[in-house]
Amino acid sequence: QVQLVESGGGLVQAGGSLRLSCAASGTIFRINVMGWYRQAPGKQRELVATVSSSDTTNYVDSVKGRFTISRDNAKNAVYLQMNSLKPEDTAVYYCHVGVVISVPPHNNVEVWGQGTLVTVSS
Repeated sequence: QVQLVESGGGLVQAGGSLRLSCAASGTIFRINVMGWYRQAPGKQRELVATVSSSDTTNYVDSVKGRFTISRDNAKNAVYLQMNSLKPEDTAVYYCHVGVVISVPPHNNVEVWGQGTLVTVSS
């Protein structure tokens, strides 16, 4: 019913920047919270940043001041601008959205993207 397409991952040197994008499509009535999570090898998936429908943002402490999350409601998209990247930022990054479905009974569903790999070399 709802699909997420992510893009923007890749290989970058420490100190560099990348911008992740995630676009939602399908039977969408409204998108509530949008966010990014990441999972490094051998570690649990962790929250990186979220943005609410009112543009309130939240970040994990390790990325504060370096990463910026934003959303474009007209495009059903969320972005993650990552600056001053560090090797410890290396992970698969996943887009996550909370969606109200446009068809009855208008369920609330959580949708995950397929993940995009970010590799930061030292």
